[in-house]
Amino acid sequence: MQPFAIAITVLFWLSLLGLGVGGLRRAALWRVGRPAPVRWRDLLSVPKRYFVDLHRVVARDPYIARTHVATAGAAVAAMALVAVNYGLALYVPALDHAIAVAALIMLGGLLFVWHRRRKPPARLSRGVWNRLPWMLGALALGLLLLGGVSTPLLSGAAGVATVALLALGAWELTVGVARGGPMKHALAGLLHLAFHPRPERFGHAPPGQKAALRPLSLLADPASAPLGVGKPAAFAWNQLLSFDACVQCGKCEAACPAYAAGQPLNPKKLIQDMVVGMAGGSDAAYAGSPMPGMPVGDRKGGAHSAIVPGLLAAQSLWACTTCRACVHECPMLIEHVDAVIDMRRQQTLEHGAVPGTAPSVLANLRETGSAGGHDLGARYHWAVDLNVAEAQPGKPVDVLLIAGEGAFGLRYQRSLRALVKAMHAGGVDFAVLGACETDTGDVARRLGDEATFQLLATRLMRTLSHLTFERIVTADPHILHSLRNEYPALGGHYQVLHHTSLLAQLAGTGRLRLRPADHPEPLTYHDPCYLGRYNGETEAPRELLRHLGLTVNEMARHGLNGRCCGGGGGAALTDIPGERRIPDIRIQDARDVGAHRVVVACPNCTAMLEGVVGPRPDVRDIAELVADALEA
Repeated sequence: MQPFAIAITVLFWLSLLGLGVGGLRRAALWRVGRPAPVRWRDLLSVPKRYFVDLHRVVARDPYIARTHVATAGAAVAAMALVAVNYGLALYVPALDHAIAVAALIMLGGLLFVWHRRRKPPARLSRGVWNRLPWMLGALALGLLLLGGVSTPLLSGAAGVATVALLALGAWELTVGVARGGPMKHALAGLLHLAFHPRPERFGHAPPGQKAALRPLSLLADPASAPLGVGKPAAFAWNQLLSFDACVQCGKCEAACPAYAAGQPLNPKKLIQDMVVGMAGGSDAAYAGSPMPGMPVGDRKGGAHSAIVPGLLAAQSLWACTTCRACVHECPMLIEHVDAVIDMRRQQTLEHGAVPGTAPSVLANLRETGSAGGHDLGARYHWAVDLNVAEAQPGKPVDVLLIAGEGAFGLRYQRSLRALVKAMHAGGVDFAVLGACETDTGDVARRLGDEATFQLLATRLMRTLSHLTFERIVTADPHILHSLRNEYPALGGHYQVLHHTSLLAQLAGTGRLRLRPADHPEPLTYHDPCYLGRYNGETEAPRELLRHLGLTVNEMARHGLNGRCCGGGGGAALTDIPGERRIPDIRIQDARDVGAHRVVVACPNCTAMLEGVVGPRPDVRDIAELVADALEA
């Protein structure tokens, strides 16, 4: 037995011990968080969640996907072989050869990493992340020498160099993890997949259920269930774990509409600020893009210190549109929006610190059941000449139409009138709630006012309990999401359709006869976030447009990757200033594909996109196009 082989065995076990100590140090930081269920059996699900769920996101960038498979996959294989051959002191030459092959593949992957880091995209963090390819390269080279050079030759300087290279790589994988270096994402990421705060993301639940906010217990002891999150330790422990899984790739940053508009929000920086708060210290070492307009180095805090204003400016929380573009793009499956809502709840429920016109809207919702403080009896005045039935107890209908807050606005009344005409033409048996319709509470919940949301939800569910209907149809994706996915946790279970789904069904079965457009203008379709990304419905609107004989010029960001209009999450109420307006960016997307018309399917999108100043494409709700095409 060669002294060199014994040295590698000793190094292996020392590294394993170091990894254990480093892992325990990180775990101590996660454990300051609130208790959360621990499902040990989910450890068995990690391979599937890694190779399927995580790599489904990574694969959107083929370059990175192949690089990651070569680098990480080969590294895991090489370390497993080292564990067998040297950890168990077998010293089998064939296993050494296998280690060398894995090391070569790992080096091949690292060449692509080095190439990418030469001219990295702006969204990538630098700093310690720039050293990672070199540290892993040292490990790969050491493994190549270990497995590819015969043991007798690894004596003297060659053997010392090999041990040194392996030790350098081992330091990154052990001490680096303990100190919060880049490779902590590997340990935290795998555990995050096992103990994810939203395990439903890995099942077969409908997309909307995977995005539904969980109710906040308003009657529990504040010490055990605080009203939101005001300090890092108030996050659940597995949320803190998920923050440590971040690889600072900046895909969330590139997808964020608020960041693109120059508002003071960068979701990547927000997650890293939570890591700083969890571990204690300042953000001085952060080497990525900052929050727009906010220099790096001013943020500091600890696990039990207030997040606002120490770690985050309040404006950063209120700039979020809750569009979930960050969540959709994150390769580590981190839930940024859940964290934002948790922190908003604390600001709203404990401090009443909601900016803009949001406080008056919340007061209106509580007092009148309408965001604008309107007389509820006026909600359906626009339908007085359309022979629309009003739902009555004991009188069953197939469809219950819920219009939402948009029904009080003159612009969206045009869209609703078009929808009603189409439903009549399709022979739909439907009724409306009339003066009994109150707000679903969606905007209150997104603004962090869980108490008002639960009050409104209970009120509306009580109204619906007296009526007999098969389905609910709405033209507002926010209403659809609340009723379909968030009311069930409070006891309300309904079959809810978006109006595009209903109209596409009617057109597909021939119940709705549509006349194709004679001279269609170039148009594009804007996917509402709460219909597309939240609820996975991207095909029904396009199918309906095909029934109209229309061709969609898709914008660069469409479907599940669509860009937000800027109206979700109460952002239109908090009105955080930036360098540009989010709807201006979206209209420019439409101009870029030569569209003369933007087709929408959400009252918020209609209001935001029509609010763009200057020459712009025409904005029409899809129901208006259907009404125009109805055959006599």
